[in-house]
Amino acid sequence: MDHSNRVANRYRLFLVPARRIRIKVVKRSWWRRVYLALCMAALPLLMIVCVVGDAEPQTPEPYKIKVDVNLVVLNATVSDPAGGFPSDLREQEFAVYEDGVRQTIRVFRHEDTPVTVGLVVDHSGSMRKRIPEVVAAARTFVRASSPSDEMFVVNFNEKVYFGLPAAAPFSNRPDELANAISNTPVTGETALYDAIFQARERLLTGHLDKKVLVVISDGSDNASKHTLVEILEMARHSNAALYTIGIFGDEDHDKNPAVLKRLSLATGGEAFFPRELKDVVTICERIAQDIRHQYTIGYVSNNPRAKPGAFRVVRVAAASPGRGKLVVRTRNGYIPAPELAPGKDSDSL
Repeated sequence: MDHSNRVANRYRLFLVPARRIRIKVVKRSWWRRVYLALCMAALPLLMIVCVVGDAEPQTPEPYKIKVDVNLVVLNATVSDPAGGFPSDLREQEFAVYEDGVRQTIRVFRHEDTPVTVGLVVDHSGSMRKRIPEVVAAARTFVRASSPSDEMFVVNFNEKVYFGLPAAAPFSNRPDELANAISNTPVTGETALYDAIFQARERLLTGHLDKKVLVVISDGSDNASKHTLVEILEMARHSNAALYTIGIFGDEDHDKNPAVLKRLSLATGGEAFFPRELKDVVTICERIAQDIRHQYTIGYVSNNPRAKPGAFRVVRVAAASPGRGKLVVRTRNGYIPAPELAPGKDSDSL
């Protein structure tokens, strides 16, 4: 066997499944050494390219907390004296109290968490001249929200209507959601409590843990089967925040801003009462920013005063040097869920 054949046999290690990489043997010895060295140097790079090319792209999973059912989760909005949202507060700058008893924080996050949002819009006769501004405000709200949010529309007069088709009950497209609001006739009486009840049921079918309702109404109700007491009791068992926008004029004798305030206070939302109709657009934009700047705080209750099945009052405070007085808004309490059997956990908070 001549020298060239011996060299070729020596480098038969360059084999891959299904085919052979052949090495051309050059007559002059120094060119042969350079050629073989370059081939051996390139082989690892080729292997890396193959591995990367075959790898499946990894899609990040949506934000989700999977915890024991005893974890109490609060979505807290913090505002400073200038009306801004401080975004860099630390866990140790928060204090959580349940029935006046200090709690230990187990979960602390500040992220732009995707949310399931229900837009609940009054279509009773008193809203006829106001719907165009409401539609414009809804477009603004969707544009200012996270692209990862999912939203639905509930329209109501004396009846309750879902604005999107049953086959596609959620959307994050401004035009689609605006059309879902504007396509319902504006007439009749007001079933506010029934609308909130059905909106809450639709919230439970959402795919995201964080849940919010935005209610636009004058606060009156003269056609519901459900009562305010039932809706407030439902709120105590839910982690969904309820923001309300009261739209009414001096001539609206059925207006009830107190109801809108109670619903927001109980759930950690906020009630807004624009002085002018055009302010609804700005308010919807602020609500979207409010939702996106919240802190998520979780704790397991160590409250010795708590009674099974009883309502527990929650308060969250925050203080940071040089920030002035910080105001924290979250739900004002909760009724604990029944305990699960050992080894089970909850995916929905």
